[in-house]
Amino acid sequence: MTTFATTPHSAPRPAGWFSRTEAWLDDKGKGAWIAAMVLGFIFFWPVGLALLFYMIWSKRMFSKSCRSVRTSRFGMNQTTGNRAFDAYKEETLRRLEEEQQSFEDFLERLREAKDKAEFDQFMDERATSNQKDDA
Repeated sequence: MTTFATTPHSAPRPAGWFSRTEAWLDDKGKGAWIAAMVLGFIFFWPVGLALLFYMIWSKRMFSKSCRSVRTSRFGMNQTTGNRAFDAYKEETLRRLEEEQQSFEDFLERLREAKDKAEFDQFMDERATSNQKDDA
């Protein structure tokens, strides 16, 4: 699950060339994606084909707008002018961020428990096989 607002608990991801390119094309809109795809077909057709498949897979081809337009129109930091609604929105977003963090913490504990169980099973199997080898 992704959020529009950056949570203080999440570490920033390192932006690679692909992420930067994707963000730049999203900022320019759907036309930039189509232009990149057409140029890809013109210069080296597998690049154009790869872009076409990526646009279909990421649902950029058939959506009404790219991510940047959607986030700017419904930005989380914009006020509506209605103070009661803005306070409600802020409280709801804060609560959702807390729930998201709690869920991520739960998943981390679950992964650690699973890893520990698998490791314990491995150690038990190893001990059993060593006992058989010694006998």
